[in-house]
Amino acid sequence: MSVPVVLVPGLVCDAAAWKHAAAALGARAPVQIAQHAELDSLVAMAEKVLREAPPQFALAGHSMGGRVALEIWRRAPERVAALALLDTGVTALPAGEAGEREATGRYELLEIARRDGMAAMASRWVQGMVWKPRLTDAPLIAAVVEMMARSNADVFAAQIRALLGRPDASSLLEAIQCPTLVLCGQEDSWAPPTRHIDMAAQIPDATLVLVPECGHMCTLERPAEVTRALLAWHDSATQH
Repeated sequence: MSVPVVLVPGLVCDAAAWKHAAAALGARAPVQIAQHAELDSLVAMAEKVLREAPPQFALAGHSMGGRVALEIWRRAPERVAALALLDTGVTALPAGEAGEREATGRYELLEIARRDGMAAMASRWVQGMVWKPRLTDAPLIAAVVEMMARSNADVFAAQIRALLGRPDASSLLEAIQCPTLVLCGQEDSWAPPTRHIDMAAQIPDATLVLVPECGHMCTLERPAEVTRALLAWHDSATQH
């Protein structure tokens, strides 16, 4: 029996972020895609996934979803057959100026969302989230903007609170025993490759994949490459 899969999207993202991977994985196993709605803590998001997930599953999270995946693993490692962390991080909000700068930037985007709408916010936000040469790729940019425009400013505000209040998960890495994929766009300026190289080095037997010519939105920017890595990861979960 092939191991079921749970996919966890990032900040104001939905099933569209996983469309390519979910189709390929769904051909071999049941696939669930988490929905965070207006939950405003990563812990609450993790607990919701655990309530809705099968008894055991392979778990992949992108960006904020990767942080949720680590909170799921923290609570129920025996249920996680394999773990994939994509374009994400493990540290809490930094103290002092760095943390204030992150909070200010996030709340500036929220102000745009409330004033001008989610599509306007996403059009601004995407400028730093995909690999710069792809900013002229109209279908790609439209896919990102339209996905975020399906959400709303109240959901965005709740998920910003969740991210700003994120727990530190760095101490978890060395205890992870299941097959683990750490994947990152090589041009991701928000969650850079150096961070993922460090994360992979701390997780026993982790597989590290850096996707070339790819920014933060890896599942939409380079769907074929990301799906190939996830299929190999799922194979390892089934064999484990």
